[in-house]
Amino acid sequence: SDIQDGYSISGHLLVCFSSGYFIHDSLDIIFNHQSRSSWEYLVHHAMAISAFVSLIITGRFLVAAILLLLVEVSNIFLTVRMLLKMSNVPSPALYEANKYVNLVMYFAFRLAPQAYLTWYFLRYVEVQGQGAFLTANLLLLDAMILMYFSRLLRSDFFPSLRKGSAGRDVDGEKFLID
Repeated sequence: SDIQDGYSISGHLLVCFSSGYFIHDSLDIIFNHQSRSSWEYLVHHAMAISAFVSLIITGRFLVAAILLLLVEVSNIFLTVRMLLKMSNVPSPALYEANKYVNLVMYFAFRLAPQAYLTWYFLRYVEVQGQGAFLTANLLLLDAMILMYFSRLLRSDFFPSLRKGSAGRDVDGEKFLID
């Protein structure tokens, strides 16, 4: 199928460039001593790098990688959200509007492509070799994406659920919660 065997030079270069970004961002986190507070990003980046390198080497599953890069589109709105929170912009309407756009973009560009690819891999991809490795990677990313989504919902739509029994923020000092 196209997801497993589709190939184009531009798609291959996109995956190579994206791998470089993930490597650069990981090194930036490590060299700026942010590993402790950004360990989830490092785990995500390590999974992306390992999956992308396997795709670059074999030339298989390139279309799957490109679909997964759609996930990064929702980062635009997550970053706008974080910047609005950090800057204390006195416009709650702007934050409110971004909150709903963020929710739609998270679903359209994060949850939907991830769910489709997980379904596809579980149904059609071989359960050995590269297919098994990428399926395991997808399932771990599913868990991370659902965890982030629950944080986003608690923070922006159900703030009363954010506090633990001792009044402590359950998720610590996360940008998604702050």
